[in-house]
Amino acid sequence: MSITFYSPTTSLLMLLVLSTLAACSPAEPPRPETLAPQKFSPEGNVLRKSNGAEPQTLDPHKAEGVPAANILRDIYEGLTIEAPNGDLLPGVAESWTIDESGTEYTFQLRTNAKWSNGEPLTAADFVYSFRRALNPATLSRYANILYPIKNAAAVNRGELGLDSLGVKALSPHQLKINLEASTPYFLSLLNHAMAYPVHQATAEQHRDQFTRPNNNVSNGAYKISDWLVQSHISVERNTRYWDNHDTRIDKVVYLAIENPDAVLKRYRANELDMTQEVPSRQLGWIMQNIPDEYVVSPYLGAYYYGINTLRAPFKAKPQLRLALAMSIDRQILTQKLTGGGELAAYSFVPPVTGYEPQTPYWANWSQEERNAEARRLYAASGYGPESPLEVEVLYNTSQGHKQLAIAVASMWKQNLGVRTTLRNQEWKVYLQTRANKTETEIYRSGWIGDYNDAYGFLQLLISTNPQNDSGYANTEFDHLLERAAKEIDMSQRAIYMQQAEALMLQDMPVIPIYYYVSKHLIKPWVKGFTPNIMDHVYSKDLWIDTPAADAG
Repeated sequence: MSITFYSPTTSLLMLLVLSTLAACSPAEPPRPETLAPQKFSPEGNVLRKSNGAEPQTLDPHKAEGVPAANILRDIYEGLTIEAPNGDLLPGVAESWTIDESGTEYTFQLRTNAKWSNGEPLTAADFVYSFRRALNPATLSRYANILYPIKNAAAVNRGELGLDSLGVKALSPHQLKINLEASTPYFLSLLNHAMAYPVHQATAEQHRDQFTRPNNNVSNGAYKISDWLVQSHISVERNTRYWDNHDTRIDKVVYLAIENPDAVLKRYRANELDMTQEVPSRQLGWIMQNIPDEYVVSPYLGAYYYGINTLRAPFKAKPQLRLALAMSIDRQILTQKLTGGGELAAYSFVPPVTGYEPQTPYWANWSQEERNAEARRLYAASGYGPESPLEVEVLYNTSQGHKQLAIAVASMWKQNLGVRTTLRNQEWKVYLQTRANKTETEIYRSGWIGDYNDAYGFLQLLISTNPQNDSGYANTEFDHLLERAAKEIDMSQRAIYMQQAEALMLQDMPVIPIYYYVSKHLIKPWVKGFTPNIMDHVYSKDLWIDTPAADAG
């Protein structure tokens, strides 16, 4: 489906009136049976979560996106994990030591760590898994996250053999990892899916099908029990998990629901215990009727529009890209459209520890001043009333993405005369379209930090990063990030990254729009939820208030 903004009668004012009405309109009258106070879960010791789009895979070394990550966090465990508040904790590794140079880590693995089939989990499993993750044949788009490991980049490029990777088993329960340079966030990235172990025999026997319920062998608190495509994925307690005695929920059901309005309806009908998102246009009703069940908190993520810099009309056109960025009124979008506490973004890196995000020179201008400069840049790029820019915006199917795209297209039409066609695709197809870089012009995207560090955002735009769907390539940008990756002095490291971000904002391969907040609806019987900036929720840390539990 596509929507085209060609009509000269398109009115920004009318759009804002309609958007405001949509945002303020109440949901359907509440049904007494769905709003009556209920103390206990109707499903007993089962947690039912909405999870957005259907994951394209649950192979931890190939998966992309938050929906997959949410499930992988339950069924696998890396060397480190996180506490409910986001603090780093030992995972499969019960302890570790770091040498004086900060480049050699020795991990002591838990002797009671096992796979879900009862086999012991050993250091050799991690050696195999790190090699698999970086093997060029795996085709992982996240392989670069492991590049701090010695020789990882060269291995991933096929320049060195897998046995050159700086990961060695010293004994069945002792693992050594050597790094290229001191990496302050290394322990944090070890709880990313790319660092999860996979069961070698199962992965090699079943190949692309090793994640299916009847085949999968995992090592987390849960294991896959059921997968009905475009419906749900269920996981059940893994009784062989080393910390099973502290796991309190027996089963978790992840429902694939992309429409936020449908999520709210099912939540109101007590078919969901917890939601991954909340429909923005229903926030008024939510705050009026179930405010105690609405949880909002800061989230380490940026919503943005990526621009394909490899093809017309944006190839070698930084002024044109800048004109589009300047003519978006982010205050209107965050205050009138999203309305959930999101912050207008002018830098790509959100607020993170030890880093001051860079902003373009026009960030503090009035919107009228930005529009005037945008029109000048637009004309300088060869476009105007007689020769308007025609562009397509791609987004994955979602009412929220659609509403924002309509608003942005209207702003571009009103301020510059741009003719915009909107195209939506289902999640898996959308990811493929973005990745091949031959069909896109502008695409909606969001990036959630894999660890609380600015590098986790900026590295996305390194020219060799497979996830750099904009095709951005700037030698100086790459060089600055390479220096930052190897810099031990934290102040100097931050300077390199700031210089890189400032340079990127001049080129504008991505248009930052807003910083996320996490928004959940959580039933009163779900206990143990603690907001954290990564929005990483481990089901094993939650529990359901059941009659039996209440009595005990």
